[in-house]
This record gives sequence, C-alpha cells and structure tokens, in this order.
Amino acid sequence: MAGGSFYMVSNEENSFFCVGSTANLRVRMWQHKNKYYPHTYAARYTLNKLVYYEHFSSREESLKREEFVRRQKRTWKEDLIATKNPKWTDLYEVLLAEEY
Repeated sequence: MAGGSFYMVSNEENSFFCVGSTANLRVRMWQHKNKYYPHTYAARYTLNKLVYYEHFSSREESLKREEFVRRQKRTWKEDLIATKNPKWTDLYEVLLAEEY
C-alpha cells in the first residue's frame, strides 16, 4: 500500500486502547501482537487487538487522522469504534484477508 493507515488497538478487556498510524498496518499489527517493542505503552498493557482502522491514499492523511482522533475524548473514540466494530472484536484476520 502506497498510503497509510490509521488504527486503534485495545487489550482483551477493552479497558485500555491507543491510536496510531503507519505505512504498513499488517507489519505494525504483527509488531503489536508479538511485543516487538517491549517497553512501549502498547506492550505494557498488551494492546494487541485491532479494533478499528482506516486506510488512506497518503501517509500524511493517516497522520492527520491520528492527530485529530488523539485529541478527542475517550467516549468519542469508543463511539467511533462502535460504528464499525460494535462488539470490539479483533479485526486482524479481516485485515490480513484484505487486498489493498
């Protein structure tokens, strides 16, 4: 993919989550799931469940989306997740099945 992706990951209990953007979401999710960066917030709280993502045609767009969402309150982010993933299931397998 030439662009970028915005994403949100959560722990199994959905008590913690974080937002991010990346040029390669498949690789980034593998890193989250395998705690590739063990000293990060995501690794510390086992944030390895992909609960929301969007693809963009440019990396700049995905970064702008991340910055916008990061400034929102938690309830706004939870509502955003619920629009596409009301059960907060792990979308990793869906991502892997996509052609993009």
